Amino acid sequence: MSASVPPITGRIRVALVGCGRISRNHFEAIAKIDGLQLVSVADSDLGRAQAAGAEFGVPAFASVEEMLEAVPSHLMTVCTPSGLHPQHGIIAAKAGRHVLTEKPMAISLEAADELVHACDAAGVHLFVVKQNRLNPPVQLLKRAIDKGRFGRIHMANTTVRWTRPQEYYDAEPWRGTWEFDGGAIMNQASHYVDLMQWLVGPVESVMAKTATQARRIEAEDSGVAVLKFRSGALGVIEVSVLTYPRNLEGSITILGEKGSVKIGGTAVNRVEHWQFETYDDDDKLIDAANTNPPTVYGFGHEAYYRNLLPVLHGVARPDTDGRAGRKSLELILGIYESAKTGCEVPIPLRTRL
Repeated sequence: MSASVPPITGRIRVALVGCGRISRNHFEAIAKIDGLQLVSVADSDLGRAQAAGAEFGVPAFASVEEMLEAVPSHLMTVCTPSGLHPQHGIIAAKAGRHVLTEKPMAISLEAADELVHACDAAGVHLFVVKQNRLNPPVQLLKRAIDKGRFGRIHMANTTVRWTRPQEYYDAEPWRGTWEFDGGAIMNQASHYVDLMQWLVGPVESVMAKTATQARRIEAEDSGVAVLKFRSGALGVIEVSVLTYPRNLEGSITILGEKGSVKIGGTAVNRVEHWQFETYDDDDKLIDAANTNPPTVYGFGHEAYYRNLLPVLHGVARPDTDGRAGRKSLELILGIYESAKTGCEVPIPLRTRL
């Protein structure tokens, strides 16, 4: 990123576009942090924008362009349908705003690259929300891997057994479509795919099967993938939004020659198994790390916003920028390509940044 936009002093003024389901997590996180100030909201459904604006005491708009022109801001948060993230992020970047986008940052590598390049050209930061990385149990697991406590990692597994009823898809016409959303792997499991490559390392190839078994949607409601990591480790991703009758599990398990760990709960929020050959003081932190979030979104949005404050103030580098967000998107698209072709797909894909 170029340095054309100087570091911010004082409170960071946040504009937000997309006042649907996930925006609530952002509104609540922004409200809890002294260094942030929500200054405007927008949504193509003006009534929905006005409702959010009235609740938080900020002006509401029906378009991103109108909002950015009317109200000064430093950062724009993008909570619109996934297929629109690049379009809205590019508009914000060209207007000189830093960009924070919900996952996935795009639903094609070409669109993701356009967003990255637009932010580079404008000299603004691009943040991609990966809040599960900040869950305390996941942070403990990451430290254990970085310390080499597992020795060689043999196997990794992530399981997302959630439920999304037909009413969820019917409530918004873009959900479950290839143009704007993707399926269970692109949407519900995006953070878990990210954890696999972030924790275990680069993926060499993937083989996958997906299916639309019970929901009336274009994309998949179920899928499985087998990964081969460059390290030689193997991995499995299992995803379903058909779990009866409610969300059951969002977990990741790492098995190595000197340790085995499972972080479970409904959203990688509890240590369910933790055993290593040798002791480390982190072992005393397991119980304190467990959380009980009210939803599968967890508490990570607040932590994510707190992490970006020093970046925007010019004293730190981002942990999950556009290029980091692109890595998990590329793996998801590799899973889709394998499911479509029936072939093993090498990673990286042929399309390059």
